[in-house]
Amino acid sequence: MCSALPANRRSTHVTAPVPPPRRKVLGRLSLPERNFVADALRAETVGGVLLLVAAVTALIWANTAGDAYESVRGFHLGPASLGLHLSLQHWAADGLLAVFFFVAGIELKRELVAGDLRDPRAAALPVVAALCGMAAPALVYVLTNTLGGGSMDGWAVPTATDIAFALAVLAVIGTSLPSALRAFLLTLAVVDDLFAILIIAVFFTSDLNFPALGGAVLGLVVFWLLLRKRVRGWYIYVPLALAIWGLMYNSGVHATIAGVAMGLMLRCHKEDESERHSPGEHIEHLVRPLSAGLAVPLFALFSAGVSVSGGALGDVFTKPETLGVVLGLVVGKAVGIFGGTWLAARFTKAELNDDLAWPDVFAVASLAGIGFTVSLLIGELAFTEDPLLTDEVKAAVLTGSLTAAVLSGILLKLRNAKYRKLWEEEERDEDLSGVPDIYELEDPEYHRRMAAIYEKKAAEHRRLAEVAGGERKDGNGPA
Repeated sequence: MCSALPANRRSTHVTAPVPPPRRKVLGRLSLPERNFVADALRAETVGGVLLLVAAVTALIWANTAGDAYESVRGFHLGPASLGLHLSLQHWAADGLLAVFFFVAGIELKRELVAGDLRDPRAAALPVVAALCGMAAPALVYVLTNTLGGGSMDGWAVPTATDIAFALAVLAVIGTSLPSALRAFLLTLAVVDDLFAILIIAVFFTSDLNFPALGGAVLGLVVFWLLLRKRVRGWYIYVPLALAIWGLMYNSGVHATIAGVAMGLMLRCHKEDESERHSPGEHIEHLVRPLSAGLAVPLFALFSAGVSVSGGALGDVFTKPETLGVVLGLVVGKAVGIFGGTWLAARFTKAELNDDLAWPDVFAVASLAGIGFTVSLLIGELAFTEDPLLTDEVKAAVLTGSLTAAVLSGILLKLRNAKYRKLWEEEERDEDLSGVPDIYELEDPEYHRRMAAIYEKKAAEHRRLAEVAGGERKDGNGPA
């Protein structure tokens, strides 16, 4: 019989430290973030459908009654004394798109202070993916035009993603993308919009009017001070915003910069629990329908009307400038975003969500190749001195965006059954609490509610079993 070991010789079990779980790429969103993304994308999807309608209308109008189309979009109005006697096309590009970029500024601010971008580790993925998704198309354009001897002026045209157009494609093909992939696409587009604004401000600003620029900056300072002092009233902010926009336009800096600057100044975090929404979220909720439902579709109506004759479409694939745009959108965007995402995951030692596969990331990256609104705007700015090349570049944007839409649609359709299953799991609410079940698994009350539901169902099945048994005894049921 073995005697007990002395205390100092007894073996001790040392528990090895448990390594922290590896961060998931495109993992499930938190419930507040999921709800915000759902609301934002719902409005963008409706706006995207209107955008498609406006673009098709512009193409039909320009190719059936070209003179009438040019006459309407070239019609000038506005106070000449203020330097604002502009054509309808310019009012749409410089005025209405300022509303679009105002909303983009609010979205970016919210992501930075309350969304996924507030965590540097979580922000690394969409930021790196967006940067690679802008650098790769620009590189494709430069290589194409270096080999073909074309103009380098359009390098920025294929760098932008149009979230509204992309979501409209999703609505048409009926893909039930999981919320994580939709949020990834939305965040990509927000970061994309920021860098697009920087590109416009840095590379497409000339002949600065310093007094007007100083006035615009002063107006922005007043706007910021009023927000800091909690001054309220649309009758104060709307006239001030219009004055800032007019000064910015006359300064030589693209007027949409005013929109994104004011959007970034709004407070997008709640200061206490009594606030249901921050001021930025509230204003975004009010202005987003105006942006998605009016501003962007009208811009498309007055900018997307280009000739689509056989010769014009042939030129898209023969001229280096237009071919560079098409390849940049279709190839550069997909490769850049996919490569950036893979590299970010690789070097941050993160793992892809178990429910998804890398082909899913490539499909969403292909969808980001739809670069409609901002690409058209940059195309107009890049080739201002050559109206013919401007129209050809617009045709290239339409061709590239359509090709990217078809390619991504095919790729997403191949996985649509998987996406629908994931989407249904995210939406399931069997206890009718208003919160998806997948977010209540740690809540004891959820399990009590589910137990009561199943007990009620079990009682009903027992009753039906007794009824069926009674019918057999009476000889009325099946043998």
